[in-house]
Parts: sequence; structure tokens; C-alpha cells
Amino acid sequence: MAREQAVNARKQRNAALVETMLLAAMADGSVSELEMQTLLRRVIERPEFEGTKPDELNALVESCARHLSEAKNLQEILSSLRTRLPNHKNRMLAFGLAAAVAFADQRATRAELGLLKTIQAALGISEDEVAQIIDIIEMGGSLSEALGEPLERLYAEVMVLVSAADGKLKEAEARALVESFAADPLFENVSPERAQSFVSESVAALATEGLPQRLQVLAHGLTTHAHRVKAYRLATKIAHASGQASVAEQRILDLLQATFGLADDEVSRLDRGAGA
Repeated sequence: MAREQAVNARKQRNAALVETMLLAAMADGSVSELEMQTLLRRVIERPEFEGTKPDELNALVESCARHLSEAKNLQEILSSLRTRLPNHKNRMLAFGLAAAVAFADQRATRAELGLLKTIQAALGISEDEVAQIIDIIEMGGSLSEALGEPLERLYAEVMVLVSAADGKLKEAEARALVESFAADPLFENVSPERAQSFVSESVAALATEGLPQRLQVLAHGLTTHAHRVKAYRLATKIAHASGQASVAEQRILDLLQATFGLADDEVSRLDRGAGA
């Protein structure tokens, strides 16, 4: 029963996310091909839709469009969205996805901006949160950072994955992890308390979701080549903290290389640098 409830809640949340994007696409009276492409791309890149097959996605979009057309008015739709998006993170994601569709052609019409303001008010998104989301979308970035998944958190998770590769955290690895937070300019604005929360969250996410899912999250969050190289460099630093990387650690490094699409020669240079 609990599993069925969880599956149903996921379906309802995902439908609400798609409906919010469709609202933005239909705000000015027509849905452009670019808006639909943006909708599908944003859905595919989000871990919330992981495992959804293409035919299932098409059926979901059609079902959501039909649900919107049958609603009596906008207030009924917004009330339904609030019910199916019970926490603030999901509501921020819904707004961010809608904004991504509205700004698909690098500008939003007056009708689209008006609808975004209505969605913002209905879902309780603050002005600061809106500004952050819009800035990220205009720069072509991922929504992960705006949703409480800053780059520092993702970098920390990469290091945790390597540290936990063989089921235990060696003293040298723990020291390298702490030193990375303390010495790397990347983490200069991260307090010890927040750093610890990053590590704790990463360990908990790995335990509950598993390695394949977390690799997908990292791939979606670390979107630029520079970010991925930085993440891999931090991973190799942990793997080589006590000398040669173990078989289990090398397996994680290989998975990270494949996930990030890094070339063999580039990885070799990073590995040599970490082992120096």
C-alpha cells in the first residue's frame, strides 16, 4: 500500500509539473515548436522523471493538456497544482520549469509574464527566488542550483561517492575531504556546518536512492565541461589520498568519467596530478 501511494504521489507531482509548463506555453494563445521542445528537454533532464519512457511522456503531456482544457477556470487549476505540489522545493521547480518555457525564445510576452506572476503568487515563490531562477534560466544553466543543489553540494557528493566506494571511509580520505573544503577557494563561502550538511545529505541520498540515480543527478546538475573536470579532479584527490586508488575507487572514477563524458587523455592528466 505504501509503495502504491508513493508511486501515485510521484505521478501526481509529475503531472502537476507538466501542467505548469503547458500553462506557460499556452499563455499567449499558442504553443510554439520551440516551447514544446523546451518542455520536453527540461522534463528529460530532471531526475523526477527518471525512468519515464518516450511513449509514457507523450501520453502524460496529452493527458495534462486534456486536464487543463477541462478545468472550469485558472483558479481551479492553481488550486489543484498546490495540492499536488505539497512542498516548497516542488513548487519552486514547477515555477522554474514554467519560466524556462516562457523564456524559451529568450524573451517572454506580457501574457507569459503575467501568468508567471500568477503562478508565483499561487505557489508562494518569493521575489528573491524568482530573480535567482530567472537569472539561471537566462544564462542557460540548470535549475539544480536554484532548488537548493548548489555546485558545492554536488562537488561534495562526488567526493563522498569515492570515499564510500569500498564501504568505509579511510582516515586519509576523511582528511583529504576536510582539507578540500578548507583549502579550495571553491568552498571559501561554505561554513563547517554547511560542509557537514553537504556530506550528510550526500551519504543519505546515496543510501536511499542508489549510485545510478545519484550519477544521473550529478550529470544533470554539473552541466558544463569545466564543472565536470573540477568534480573529477576532486574525486581523484580523494581516491589517491592514501596512495594508489583501490579497485572500488577506480570503478567510481570510471563511472564518473563515463557520466561526465571526459576524454581518456584528460582523465590521465588529472589522475597523474592527483597522484603526484
